[in-house]
Amino acid sequence: MQFRREHDSLGSVDVPVGALWGAQTERARGNFRITGITLSRFPHLITALAMTKKAAARANLQLGVLSSEKFEAICAACDEIIAGRHREAFPLDAIQGGAGTSVNMNANEVIANLANERLGGIRGANAPVHPNDDVNRSQSTNDVYPTAVRLSLILAHADLGAAIVALADSFDERAKAFAETVKLGRTQLQDAVPMTLGQEFAAFAAVLREDVTRLQEMLPLLGEVNLGGTAIGTGLNAPRGYAEVAIAELSAISGHKLTRAANLIEASWDMGAFVLFSGMLKRLATKLSKISNDLRLLSSGPRGGLGEIRLPAAQPGSSIMPGKVNPVIPEVVNQVCFQVIGNDLAITFAAEAGQLQLNAMEPLIAFNLHFSIQMLHAAIRVLDEGCVQGVEADAARSREHLEASVGTVTALVPLIGYGPSAELAKDALRLDRKIADLAVERGLVTSEQAAEMLDPMLLAFPT
Repeated sequence: MQFRREHDSLGSVDVPVGALWGAQTERARGNFRITGITLSRFPHLITALAMTKKAAARANLQLGVLSSEKFEAICAACDEIIAGRHREAFPLDAIQGGAGTSVNMNANEVIANLANERLGGIRGANAPVHPNDDVNRSQSTNDVYPTAVRLSLILAHADLGAAIVALADSFDERAKAFAETVKLGRTQLQDAVPMTLGQEFAAFAAVLREDVTRLQEMLPLLGEVNLGGTAIGTGLNAPRGYAEVAIAELSAISGHKLTRAANLIEASWDMGAFVLFSGMLKRLATKLSKISNDLRLLSSGPRGGLGEIRLPAAQPGSSIMPGKVNPVIPEVVNQVCFQVIGNDLAITFAAEAGQLQLNAMEPLIAFNLHFSIQMLHAAIRVLDEGCVQGVEADAARSREHLEASVGTVTALVPLIGYGPSAELAKDALRLDRKIADLAVERGLVTSEQAAEMLDPMLLAFPT
């Protein structure tokens, strides 16, 4: 491999000759070989960085601190990155020291090299457009990086929200298909009262739709940015009015309403919005995991378990037991949810670890948030397409369980009382008799009353 010699404040650095990045990115590439997961895996973050740099350039032009020639070249470079090009030019490990400085400089260097090539320069010359003096003008990592992370989460949220809605739609479609399938409801894994499988699946849809709404409620909080605060929130080295102009431009570029944080010093170190957003992802994960648990339990068997639903057969289930098929899709969703919950704890520790006017652990927060979003998005899509859409009901098995249960006795309590109902239930279990037959035999109800009061569909919809 051939290299070009570049220089930074620490000395000379050999950079791959064709690389769009420069000296500081190359140093960081060597320093932070941690996860093997690079920034290129998080396209929303790269896009948000380019949008932020473009907004800064627009503000600098309007305020007279950037020439129109450099402005046009910088914006053209940013547009290429926003369009999805040059992802390979962001090679840094997602977890790194420096509070995001290496990420910011990676963006500065790539944009400067693209701009310089447009103006007839060469990579690594840092002229006529300089990474710090021009691309990073009026900015600090400490306002650019948090702003870009917040915007990137807003961008990534849209994909996740759409996947949740699609999964909820699939549960609703199955709920309609199972509307007439009566079954036994269960509490604490014990027999409860009748319901329909449609009601059970409709509840899955409802609980997911709740979280779409809750996630959307996070967006205004994520939209409060500290752009213009520069190093610690005082706005040093930014021209008067820069923050307001830059944030307005970023809103226009991104298509999302962003607002200036009320206190830029506080906003430079406070990670509260990320903790809250992570908590919402954890909430979604706990619900998805519970739903996956239910799908596994309801499909258990096929003969020795509940067996009330059949999941699509995804793959052979055993290297030693022929014919065994396991619920691998819900199982993988469970594992994704466990990881998201663990990521939330790491985010909590990182948010707490801030000191004085900055939180140096923000790269871990950004990494875990985007990792959680990506995993949840993928898991939801797999659960939807590979499992839920193909779920089938075993109506006969469900009715068999319902008729063998004593849960229907609850409906007789208003007529015969709790005590007699309890005795009836115990005797029905002991004698292996059906509640209706035993109640009529003992004269507690007439056959007509039993038929009406213990009708499973009526019990599932009592009002």
